[in-house]
Amino acid sequence: MSDRERNTFAGRATRYARVGGNMSGVAAKMMASRLFGTEMAHDKTAEELARALGNLKGPLMKVAQLLSTIPDALPPEYAAELQTLQSDAPPMGYPFVKRRMAAELGPNWQTRFARFDKAPAAAASLGQVHRAATPAGEEVACKLQYPNMDSAIEADLSQLGFIFSLHRRMRPGIDTSEIAQEIGDRLREELDYGREAQHAALYGSIFADDPVIRVPKVHEDLSTRRLLTMGWLDGNRLLTYRDAPLEDRNRIATALFRAYWAPFVAVGVIHGDPHLGNYTVFEEEGRPAGINLLDYGCIRIFPVSFVGGVVDLYEGLRTGDEARVVHAYETWGFRGLSRDLIEVLNIWARFIYGPILDDRVRSLADGTKPGEYGRREAFKVHQALKEKGPVTVPREFVFMDRAAVGLGAVLLHLQAELNFYQIFRAQLEGFSTGAVEARQAAALQGVGLESPAARAAMPPKKA
Repeated sequence: MSDRERNTFAGRATRYARVGGNMSGVAAKMMASRLFGTEMAHDKTAEELARALGNLKGPLMKVAQLLSTIPDALPPEYAAELQTLQSDAPPMGYPFVKRRMAAELGPNWQTRFARFDKAPAAAASLGQVHRAATPAGEEVACKLQYPNMDSAIEADLSQLGFIFSLHRRMRPGIDTSEIAQEIGDRLREELDYGREAQHAALYGSIFADDPVIRVPKVHEDLSTRRLLTMGWLDGNRLLTYRDAPLEDRNRIATALFRAYWAPFVAVGVIHGDPHLGNYTVFEEEGRPAGINLLDYGCIRIFPVSFVGGVVDLYEGLRTGDEARVVHAYETWGFRGLSRDLIEVLNIWARFIYGPILDDRVRSLADGTKPGEYGRREAFKVHQALKEKGPVTVPREFVFMDRAAVGLGAVLLHLQAELNFYQIFRAQLEGFSTGAVEARQAAALQGVGLESPAARAAMPPKKA
């Protein structure tokens, strides 16, 4: 690895300067408001913060969008603005791509491909994708990481700490300490494309015999820690089918729903970043037949006890078993919960679980305007936590919530009408934590990944 790629002081300093310059004016207004007790135009300041972060792009954008889904992790005005941002870094030019590819595969890297498209097929926050072909003629997608991402992430995580420290002075209803730790760990994982290859292999094993969910094959000989090469899966963008016949939209939505819940219920794994760019739709005989899962950077592997808690909360809400609901929250790691705080948490839980608690055919929003879906519940939770909190959010909750809200946002575009309850109950058939534990151990071992328990026992990695 070259010095340019390392987590260098110079790389961090450059990033700090860019972020700090964008945010200094916003921070000054926030601090002055607290110090002198003056009123601040939160809506306007939120817009300024969004512009500051939006001009930066990169890893901090992923953080901002993640936090915008958790009630009271940020002031509501800021959360609403951050939800509008897009994570789309400018692409690397081809001369730079050639140098990066040579650094990963060696000076003769071009001989490893029959074709390598100069223009990227897609760009994201941590890297960009080029379409290529192997000498055997197989079409592949080469995801190449941008340079200095180690430095960028460490700098952005420091700025995240700054944002949280400002928010703490506003007496929030949520203690964000666990959230910050979880986000840092997951973002650092995303830098390791070798681990992402293992995630893809894990999902490949889960959906190996599934006719409606396709997972690309990893080409290990063309992959490194910063280059991931997978088979190219042809498909159309999800929004292509927004106005398709209801039968087609329902078929796609069912596949998306199962792609989210089946790995979680089976082996305690979830895709923590479901959004439109991570899926395409493949067709058979001119009709949509299923979905392609394209990205595996943000995968969360949960302790089996947490999986059991998710199911316990669902069953407790479904049957009105208050003791089971309380047990579920305690299993997740919530501590010192009063009856009032439990009711607050239940507002959000009933929103997240709502479609799978309702045994009937319905749309996800169920009559609510898509742009307003969840806002009422989020506002209620925000207001109640300000009065009755703060509550420390367990780290596992962060990406579970992000995934649920993200999946909902994707499904809202399709306006499918399904019995989500029956689809979910089918996933739960034969569920037990013992069975999950056995399947998880076998599945992770099969792709060379360690269990959550083993990871928890490891000493923390230095930044």
